[in-house]
Amino acid sequence: MGALDGLKVVDLSRVLAGPFCGQLFADNGAEVIKVEAPGGDLNRAFPLVLADGDSTNYQSVNRGKRNISLNLKSPEARAVLDRLIARADVLIQSFLPRVARSLGVDWERVHALNPDLIYISISGYGAVGPLAEKPGYDTMVAAYSGVMSLTGEPDRPPVRPGVTTIDLSTGMLAYSGAVTALLARAQGKARGQRVNVSLLETGVTLLGFHGVSWLQAGHLDQREGAGYTTLAPYEAYCAADGDVLIGAPTEAMWAKTCAVLNAPEFLSDPRFLTNRERCANRPALRTAIEAKLASGTVEEWSERLEAAGVAMAPINTVDKVLADPQVIANDMIVECVEDTGKTRKLLGLPFKLTATPGAPGAAPPRAGQHNRQILGDMLGMTAAEIDALEASGAL
Repeated sequence: MGALDGLKVVDLSRVLAGPFCGQLFADNGAEVIKVEAPGGDLNRAFPLVLADGDSTNYQSVNRGKRNISLNLKSPEARAVLDRLIARADVLIQSFLPRVARSLGVDWERVHALNPDLIYISISGYGAVGPLAEKPGYDTMVAAYSGVMSLTGEPDRPPVRPGVTTIDLSTGMLAYSGAVTALLARAQGKARGQRVNVSLLETGVTLLGFHGVSWLQAGHLDQREGAGYTTLAPYEAYCAADGDVLIGAPTEAMWAKTCAVLNAPEFLSDPRFLTNRERCANRPALRTAIEAKLASGTVEEWSERLEAAGVAMAPINTVDKVLADPQVIANDMIVECVEDTGKTRKLLGLPFKLTATPGAPGAAPPRAGQHNRQILGDMLGMTAAEIDALEASGAL
């Protein structure tokens, strides 16, 4: 039994943040109905495109859901959506405020329709303020929020984070906010309430100690590459066949590092005597360390450093990490089945519960795949009524 069995979620969101939130609900037992406009979620066409036409972007955040395709410009379709919302516990939407109002899914109208509903509103730049109507995109908000200014090498232009950090983190925060609101409802502290999250607020949150350093000490951190400019060695170094991250945050660990590298001379070198000197002589330190690493592979050095208790990690490519025994042991690769019987490999659940464990549901659905099932089973509509909706263009 999943922790959220019995909950009904209507997912009107698109692309990554909202759909990922919906997938977390589905993985933990909730019945999630994804509502798509004619033509489907625009995320279906993003690269990489699979053989059947759906993108890996779409596949990554939509498993375990049932799907209905509604043309919300049609009054009949909006009436169907109203009936779904009236029966739901949670609604996820990521429209601009003016669009939500035009479609009749703004907070005021939906709250009046279902006062117990938890309403998740995902925006680009926040629910209020001069940019409330501005569309938000992961990379653009990474730039706006300051995250990109801290990403990259110090002597080169900023770069975007290599993964969709802002979008996926926003989806997690939306889920945690909604579950918090559901707990408040269950405890009788509130009925339905609005959960506002945005890509900008996520980005600012992810600044973490960098933000606090500025607020409290007036210190503006800069890009530091793969490590930290205030610690040395603590960055990526080249071995014979790739890169390995090595960190020695204490003098004891520096001594261990020198022992593994068979470089006792480093300990007496005046350029490397303390962390202060090593940071001041980073280029020379890098040259010295990489000269030692050139004699072995990443795997060989990883084994030696790990055995000595030195902080290290190979810089894995995606193919390597998804074949890693530790990743597999923690069920981070799962197989989901389509209605055709075809299986798809997807990423596993990011958190595990012992008494009510989640489980990945069916593979992501096709647009409109469950139109008749949802309308018939959930709303009790007859075949003739569904036929009429199809004929009118509502479905």
